[in-house]
Amino acid sequence: MRHTARTALTALAFTCALAAAAPGAAAMPAGNAPSCVAVWHNTGTITKTGYARNDCGHRLRLKIVWAHGSDGACHTVDPGQTISSKIPRGPRTFDGANSC
Repeated sequence: MRHTARTALTALAFTCALAAAAPGAAAMPAGNAPSCVAVWHNTGTITKTGYARNDCGHRLRLKIVWAHGSDGACHTVDPGQTISSKIPRGPRTFDGANSC
């Protein structure tokens, strides 16, 4: 095997090992809310709840975004306030928060 091919394969194996070593790491939510909005979700036995907290210095209009179905309602959110949206547990995934 040529040296360059061996080097490329070694780098690929290292990258795959790093990805496998972090099983708890999830993809970042894909919503379009500003970066000063904190988003997270909790999965219970029956429901999933998505949250968005306005850590910006001004009022925003935000909604929780879910894949494969309808999103949460649009809310006016003052700095420091948190909104949430609860859905039945199932194949839908939490996609973050969007400006609305």
